[in-house]
Amino acid sequence: MKITKLILLTFAIALNTAFAQENKVNDNTHTVDKSYLELPRIQVIPIEDTKNDRQYELYVKLPEGYSENKDKKYPVLYFTDAMWHIEILSASTEYMLEDVILVGISWQKDINKDLKNEMGEHVSRFRDYSFRQSNKPEIQTKFQLGQANKHLDFIRNDVIKYVENMYRTDPNSLTYFGYSMGGEFGAYILLSQPDTFNNYILGSPSIKNEVAHLSELNMKFGPFEASNRNSSLNANVFISYGSLEEEMVEPIEEFVKLLNDRRDDGLSVLKEVIDGNHGTAFPMTAVRSVAWLSSLMSHVSSHNYEVSFWEIPHLNNAYISPTPEDRKDGISVDTLAVNSNDQNAILNLSQDIFDGKHGSYDALLISHKNKLVFESYYKKGRINLPHGQASAVKAYTSLVLGRAIQMGYLSMEDLNKPLISFLKDVDPEKTTKGAEKITLHKALTMHGGLNIDRDKWKEIEKDSVQLKGQGLVRTLLEQSGPITSGSQTYLYGNFNPMLVMTVIDAVVPGTAENFIKRELLDKLGITEYKWSNHISGLPEAGWRASIMSRDMLKLGNLVLNKGKLNGEQLISVEYLAKATSGIVKPTQDWMPKDYRYGYFWYQTLVKVDDKSYDTTFAWGGGGQRVIVIDELDLTIVISGHDGEDEIMTQISEIIIPAFYRIRDF
Repeated sequence: MKITKLILLTFAIALNTAFAQENKVNDNTHTVDKSYLELPRIQVIPIEDTKNDRQYELYVKLPEGYSENKDKKYPVLYFTDAMWHIEILSASTEYMLEDVILVGISWQKDINKDLKNEMGEHVSRFRDYSFRQSNKPEIQTKFQLGQANKHLDFIRNDVIKYVENMYRTDPNSLTYFGYSMGGEFGAYILLSQPDTFNNYILGSPSIKNEVAHLSELNMKFGPFEASNRNSSLNANVFISYGSLEEEMVEPIEEFVKLLNDRRDDGLSVLKEVIDGNHGTAFPMTAVRSVAWLSSLMSHVSSHNYEVSFWEIPHLNNAYISPTPEDRKDGISVDTLAVNSNDQNAILNLSQDIFDGKHGSYDALLISHKNKLVFESYYKKGRINLPHGQASAVKAYTSLVLGRAIQMGYLSMEDLNKPLISFLKDVDPEKTTKGAEKITLHKALTMHGGLNIDRDKWKEIEKDSVQLKGQGLVRTLLEQSGPITSGSQTYLYGNFNPMLVMTVIDAVVPGTAENFIKRELLDKLGITEYKWSNHISGLPEAGWRASIMSRDMLKLGNLVLNKGKLNGEQLISVEYLAKATSGIVKPTQDWMPKDYRYGYFWYQTLVKVDDKSYDTTFAWGGGGQRVIVIDELDLTIVISGHDGEDEIMTQISEIIIPAFYRIRDF
């Protein structure tokens, strides 16, 4: 069946490409006087624009199995220029997005016959898809341009309402597809009434002279404010143009910049350049955009090309499962076995997270007794895509150091020795006064005490050669002010993580990069990850790494099991106990007062009723957390991209108490 569909898709692409090349798919294309639509499973339904007394048709295609799956709701793909697009979209969705309802919106059927005979059956698109009147009176009189607002009103109040009443549709998954002037119309909808659709596909939008007007619409809609969910466009946008469309490049790039400059957390924009001109780029635009559309309808990504985190579209619906699937990835699974009230509370919390009521989060996973019992993905979260870890990477670096200690490359006593004693390329005679006061213990607790002129350091970074390898620490210790008991107070960051990574690289065989892979990630079965290098050439120690949410869980369970994996002691027990304890008190104003800091791990007490639970966690900006509560045999993973990051309140009030109540079973 799949092979047959692929053949049909290939044929459709070839057919559309030939059609595009012959007719150039431009705005002056003439169509034959009579056209017949005969495609399997297509219903042609007359529909009236009730406010403007205009007659149109809908071309509706239901997915296979629609009549059998009576409890299932389906996403809907609406598209303008229906006669031109129905074949390629039907073929593309048949192969890549089977469970979708297609709704094509025709051109006006009862338009003036003389105008139709002169310009073609598609003539109404000039009026319906444009949002500005012409400054040439004869053109305006003839075509009545600038009625996009009326056509949008027809779509919202007649088309969508009819489809919702007649078919089982998913209101969270409505997509608009438009090409050329249809793309221009889509841009208008996005910035005037964005809640019309959840996803927008704008192929080669004809906005050459319209960016200023789109900018006005954007200003009228208003800026994005994180505290006001209604200020977001709340949309996924796919926008493209042909590689040979020279006149399209500048306006579309300006439009993409306009959208990105909103810094809108609810807006995801992916721009693609498709090989070809305005006509020949169309077929692949349809195929690529349908592939993109399929990626936001499932928590399992089907991307076969690289996209940045910010280009990942938001899921139209949350994936929430109290019975996680066994993906044969080294994680045991089970069922969420808490009492019904607590289970409902967790399920409701998950839906609230998806709805944005607690910020912008992408995943929530719960493991109990080393088994994954709850798994959920929202927004940009995908089960098989690495997620940025931000400062949680510091905690992972700490585990790498614990592995080096377990293997005998360092000892617990070494934690209190001068850090420079491990670095043969650093000359103690050339370092700042008191450099020997910096130890691994001090660096791990953010008490290194470096005193670096940041403006001067920016200049030093321009000459990266001198910072390679141990040159980073050598330069820091030569440029720093004296290290004193006064300077060695808690200061988050301040090069401390890279001091630790430099020592790791110096003492382990080979490189720190290979050691991390071989001795930690490979052993845990973590294979899909990104771990960037610092300017020094060493692995980053404090940020710029991405791993999958399930792999975050593996790291958390390693801590829960006191550093042991499948009977092998990976991390020193003594080191891990100290690393996850509350050694020092952080001093940032924004830090909760009851948080303490170990070796790049945080520690706090979570109170449930009259009981307090020792809780340790890795924490990264945006909401990355790996939370471990040993007494409850509990590991909780959260990933997100939220500026405020206040989800810990809900974790403490809803999730942790649920497992407290089953602790005796």
